[in-house]
Order: sequence, then C-alpha cells, then structure tokens
Amino acid sequence: MALTAQQIAEQRKDVEELIAGPDVGFAKALFFGKFKASLLYPYPVLPPDQRAAADEMAAKVRAYAASHIDHMRIDREARIPDTVVQGLADLGLYKLTIPAEYGGLGFGQQQYLKTMEVLGGHDASVAVFVNAHHSIGVRALCLFGSKEQQARWLPGLYDGSKLCAFALTEPEAGSDAGNVQTTATPTEDGSAYVLNGTKHYITNGGIAHVLTVMARTPDPSSPKGKVSAFLVTPDMPGFEVVEARAEKCGIRGTATGKIRFTNMRVPKENVLGQLGRGLQAALTVLNYGRVTFGATCTGHAKACIQAMTTHAKKRVQFQQSLAEFQLVQKKVAFAAAHCFAMEAATAECAAFIDRGAPDYMLETAILKVFATEHLWTIVNDTLQVYGGKGYFCDQPVERWMRDARINTIGEGANDVLKAFIAVVGCRGPGVYLKGLQDDMLGGRWSLRKLGQSLGVVGQLAAPWLTTGTPEVPVTAPELKDDAYTLARLVREFGLKLPHVFMAAKTEENFAVSELVHERIADIAIDLYVSACVLARLDSLLGPAGENGPVAADPHADPVAGKYFLKLAFRRIRERFAALDDNDDASLLESARATIVKF
Repeated sequence: MALTAQQIAEQRKDVEELIAGPDVGFAKALFFGKFKASLLYPYPVLPPDQRAAADEMAAKVRAYAASHIDHMRIDREARIPDTVVQGLADLGLYKLTIPAEYGGLGFGQQQYLKTMEVLGGHDASVAVFVNAHHSIGVRALCLFGSKEQQARWLPGLYDGSKLCAFALTEPEAGSDAGNVQTTATPTEDGSAYVLNGTKHYITNGGIAHVLTVMARTPDPSSPKGKVSAFLVTPDMPGFEVVEARAEKCGIRGTATGKIRFTNMRVPKENVLGQLGRGLQAALTVLNYGRVTFGATCTGHAKACIQAMTTHAKKRVQFQQSLAEFQLVQKKVAFAAAHCFAMEAATAECAAFIDRGAPDYMLETAILKVFATEHLWTIVNDTLQVYGGKGYFCDQPVERWMRDARINTIGEGANDVLKAFIAVVGCRGPGVYLKGLQDDMLGGRWSLRKLGQSLGVVGQLAAPWLTTGTPEVPVTAPELKDDAYTLARLVREFGLKLPHVFMAAKTEENFAVSELVHERIADIAIDLYVSACVLARLDSLLGPAGENGPVAADPHADPVAGKYFLKLAFRRIRERFAALDDNDDASLLESARATIVKF
C-alpha cells in the first residue's frame, strides 16, 4: 500500500528531527555542487606516537590471530572459544576505546581501526564479536553515559570478564529503527521504568553482561512516544534469553541472540543519555559501527587479493597460469582498486570522528554501502578464480562468501541506506527549491513583477553555480587531470539535481522515487570515495616523507588508486545518463504484474 501524503510528512518530520543541524559536511556539500576541500585535505595521518601505539597493537593481534584463532574451527563449531575471548583480553583488545581514566587505552577511531582491519582479514566472526563490544556497546556508554554511569559500568568491560551488546533490532524494527515496539513505562513513583518487548538478531545478546536497550517511552509531544536508551543487565527479573546462539549462514562464531523483557524493572538511573533521544544515540553509535565496516572490509579485501593472486600464479590451465589471462587480471585489478578506495574512505571517515566533526552521517553511510557492496564482488571474484577448489570447505573462500553476505544487511540494509543518502543529501537543495516554489505560488513570479521574478531565477542558480569549476587541491602534477574531472562531475551533480526535483513535480513523488534515489546515491558514493582516493594519492605522490615510506605496502600502489578513479568516473557518467534515459516504467510494470500473480 502506497504511503499517504500525511505518512510521508510524518516520516520527513522524524528524519529532520534526527538530522537537523546547521552544519553541512563534505558529502552534503556535493549535492550543491560544492567541494569542501578543507574537510578532506590533507589526507589524515596519525601523529608518530599514536601511529606507533596503533601499529604495535595491530602487530600483536596479527601474531595472536595467526597462532591462536582457528577460523575454520570457529566456523565449523559455530563458537569463538573462551580461550580466544580471554586471549584477546590479555592483549588489551577490549581496552582500546575505553578512556584511560577508566583503565582503557583511549585509542582514537583511526588507531582502533588498524586492529579491526587485522581481525577483518583473519576471521569475520571475531571481528564482529569485538566490534559489537566496542563500537556499538562500550561506545554508547562512553558517548552518552554520565560520569556516574561510566564509573559504575566501564570497569570490568576491558578484562574479558564482561561483554557489551547493543539491543535495537526487533521483529518490527530493523532498518526501520524508528519502529521500536519495546515499551518502557514509568512506575507510579517515577523511580523506574518497566520494560516489555522482544529483541532479536542481537550480537552478543545472549552472552552479554551489559546491554544498551532501545525502548519507547511516553512523550507528551508524540502520541506514539519516543525511543529512549537504557542500560540493562541479565540479572534483572524479567530478562529472558530466548535463544543465545541462532544458527545462521555466516559469521557463525558470533552469538546472535534473541531476548525478551517481561515486566522488567529498570531504575531511572539506568537511562542512557536524554530521555526520548534514544534514536539519536543509536544513529550516532551506528556511525562508529559503519566506519568499522570500512576497516574490516578492507582487511577482508586484502586477504582476498593475496589468496586470489597466489592461486592465480600457481594454477596452470591451457599451458598458462591463470594470472596470465586478462579476465583474471580484470578481477585482480578491480579488487586492488576498490581495496585502495576502501582504505582511503575509511581513513577520512575515522578522521572526521577523531576531529569531532559536527556532520559525518552521510559519509559513514556512504562508506558502509561502498565497502560492503564491493567486498561482495571481490569475494565472489576470488571464488571464481579458485574455481571448483574454492567451493569446498577445506578452503576459506566459501566461508568468506557466507561471512561477507551479512555486511550489506547489518547496521542498515544497503537499499535503505541508499535511499537515506539520496533523501538526506537532497534535503538542503530541496528545501531551498521549495522556498522558491512558494515564492512563485505566492505571486512573486509574474511578468507584472519582472524584477522579483528575475530575482527568483537568480536564486535558483545561486546555490549551485560558482565562478567556475570547484577546486580539488592536489599538489602532484600527475593528478591534475583527474582532479579537474572530479571537480567537473561534482559541479554537474549539483546542477542536475534541480532538474530531477522538477521532473518529480511534487515532494511526495520524489519521496517514493526509489529508483531515482538509487542513482543519486550511487553518484554521491562514487564522488565522495573518489575525493578520498585523490587525497590519498596526493599524499602518496606529493612531497616525499609526508606520509612515510609506502613501498613495503602492496596495497598502497598509486596505480590501483588511479585505476579506481577511471572506474568511478565511468560509473558516475552512466548514472547521470540513466537519470534521463532509463527503463523504470517497464521495470515497475513488470514487477507489479508479477507480484499480483503470487
């Protein structure tokens, strides 16, 4: 059933409440045809002391994983051994993002992701387990907990004795995070809340000692109430683990739980952050999780590249190694290019977090979609290069496919995130154009008021047109042409959007034009990631010594980065063309004709 205008207006109000703010980050500026270079350049590089600490931890984890984390056994037995859980604690892994004042290491996001990349390349189950504890578990407490709450809850969360979980998803609330049905009713004396509801697909949910739970609390401004966050422990009466370890396709080592709350009393002191602001907390925490996807997917992609190329050089068919065939080389080149890009976009997003940037919600959504979609292609190509050998369980490749599949679903399904990227990105230009439309309908657009009418025309152009193409400030001469091409594409994007809005005719039409959203999002994704790649290339090819020696890193090859730009620019142009020339009407007709038959 199609949404009514009122339902669309309500959803828009909810979204605007979540994203409202005066700041316009790099990705949002792209929708105006602007390139806010100062937000990406120079390419982020950790100070020597922070880099040394991060590299030391990553090296420890790499060595431990190689000798103690049996990824094949974890998948086979669908369990991470307790010895591994404790072994990671002994390394200090659970201390990484906890503030030093509470016994942690106080790592920033860029430092933390170096370790997560290592785990992502070794075993996805362990990476998800650790990330659920850190990025969406401990992080919620660190960001939104009071000093009293942090002092009470953080001790013990870094020595392996206590684990964290983040409980948002439930039967009616997945990507639609605002549809939380779990209720939290205040007691008559106001001293506590009584929770009732069910959560499922919760990583660590059945084994965690501290959970951040989203539940709906009464609010006088909203008949359905608003979502608030609560700190919950399993020893609270009414807490029930319905299923501790659900059987699933991939990341089988993680404990994915289903939990139920029945008249569970939670003290008011356990409200995390502001009452009624739980969704804002959830989306903020998910930003950290989405950035971590970039790191773990990068690590996974690097493992695929090594496996793919090693096998291709050894395997001989038709008297040639597979590495000599162009269709195999095509797969290797795609993997190398997109791995380079994943690493660049991850570094930039992590730097936004570390700098305390006010607006990076679109960037993290873009990174999550980009990294997970292209990793899926890379893993599939790796299996194709392996052929039948890769399909059998004595090789890790078939598990890589099963592990990678959840990435495009978890922490915001990619289809939903693409709509989010397009709608949120278009909000600024759309609001501006809506104001112009109101001016026209209000009588300020007419031949009798030619001066005012020309003023409206000028306003229509003003936010997008500049004195020229925006500047992409690369210093390496060999990148000038690519920088100019990117700048032209950014400007074209800004100029194109008003025509897209006018073609939709009404806000309601645009709100449901998901095929258009997908194209807009795909353009924005490749524009943003290309900007990150150019920043990284400029750092590698710029003044010597700025980023240290890179020759030893096979994944920092400028050739791969330059090839990515060629691929991305071609995709962008194809999406531009498809905004005007497409088969959407036939697609929808065929889909609807099929749907009614079954």
